[in-house]
Amino acid sequence: MKDQVRVCGIDDSPFEFGNRSAKATVIGAVVRVPSYLEGVIKFEVSVDGDDSTEAIRSAVGKSRFKDQIRALMIDGIALAGFNVIEIQELTDSLGIPVITVTRDKPDMEAIRAALSKYFDDWKSRYEKITRIPMREMQTPQNPIYVSYAGIDWEEAEKLIDLSTLRGSIPEPLRMAHIIASGIVRGESKGKA
Repeated sequence: MKDQVRVCGIDDSPFEFGNRSAKATVIGAVVRVPSYLEGVIKFEVSVDGDDSTEAIRSAVGKSRFKDQIRALMIDGIALAGFNVIEIQELTDSLGIPVITVTRDKPDMEAIRAALSKYFDDWKSRYEKITRIPMREMQTPQNPIYVSYAGIDWEEAEKLIDLSTLRGSIPEPLRMAHIIASGIVRGESKGKA
């Protein structure tokens, strides 16, 4: 992948846990790597719902940026709680590679326990989460955990490296996080 490619970083805003009738705002920050913000995509998903894959597909697919985006980078495998994203389905439908980045190593047993406690369809959600293996990627600060579809590991690693300026989180994700938080709270708060 070349320098200066456009990546859409996707992250959700703060939301109210436990309110399954609520919606969470999601931001896509379209960034020319490493750090030039070119545009913003805004859409919503249901808290703990099952519409994240379709919402991303629709928002990115209808966006004027769609033909320029060379990869989607998503903060984790789920939005708005446990609204799990099917990354292979997303890359197949959009024709764009998808990379998920997680700051902390997921505790899969805790995730399984939470899903089985709160969701009738927990087995399906858990299978979606574990369908694509997660790999540890070393960064100068701390390791991050990455899943990917539509791209090989070396290219995914290179794209993450190219788009990370400080810390361990790529700029498209950091920008999406800051924008989403600022929209909902009135100003950004916390680390991306």
